Amino acid sequence: MGTVSLKGVIDMHVHSAPDIRERAYTDFELMEAGIRVGARAIVIKSHHGTTMNRAFLANEYNKIVHQGDNNFTMFGSVTLNNAIGGLNPVAVETGLKMGAKVVWLPTTHAANQIRKNGKSGGIECLDQGKVVEPLKEIFRLIKEYDAVLGTGHLAPEEIFPVVDQAKTMGLKKIVVTHPEFWVVGMSHEDQARIVRDYDVILERCYAQPMGGGVYKSNLADNLAIIREVGYEHVMVNTDGGQVENPLWELALAEYMQYLADHGITEEQLTMMTRTIPARLLGLE
Repeated sequence: MGTVSLKGVIDMHVHSAPDIRERAYTDFELMEAGIRVGARAIVIKSHHGTTMNRAFLANEYNKIVHQGDNNFTMFGSVTLNNAIGGLNPVAVETGLKMGAKVVWLPTTHAANQIRKNGKSGGIECLDQGKVVEPLKEIFRLIKEYDAVLGTGHLAPEEIFPVVDQAKTMGLKKIVVTHPEFWVVGMSHEDQARIVRDYDVILERCYAQPMGGGVYKSNLADNLAIIREVGYEHVMVNTDGGQVENPLWELALAEYMQYLADHGITEEQLTMMTRTIPARLLGLE
């Protein structure tokens, strides 16, 4: 395959400003980058609450400035960290009513991440191996609004019972959030098992933070898992927006080109960068 095209791509995991940490793009700058490369949509994520209100403003800005000359859409999300009260059904319902398309389980405030950082505390999604009651109410809301559940920064031993409960309650749009991230630490065997047992999507991202501003490329490992579990179960996202990494569109292009240069076909790339996320966002 020659040079890959970003036309029509959808990235469901990008960070932008305003944020507590520095980001490469503001929401408006990220929107302009998406329009520039012909992307169809981006979901903006914050570890500190909700972004559907920011996505709304970006889309209004797009209408005013570009006068309908593109079909790019920004989407928002809800992340269940301490800034919105953790596992807070009221915050989830509010976000979904305002247009949020993704609900992420705890990330930086997840008990798993706190433990991995050598501390105690954090938000627990399980009690004695069972999903806690507020999370069941959140699952009910996600199903009602046909939104996407992302597993956040939970550990594999938490992800399996959480996904099992979500599936039991009828959720169909479940994404295992960057299972390659060392904080999550899901083995290839477990990734293959969760796909086989629950028919979920693995979100595989461009790079991961190793601490101290250092990022590690995930590209070779992403290619390996695509070959192992099948491209039909993998979504290509960047988790981009850091000043330490290439700009969002450059990171995505590098990621896609790497896959294309290593035997992933145009049809397979289309599935992982367009078809799967379009289905999850209701853009089919």
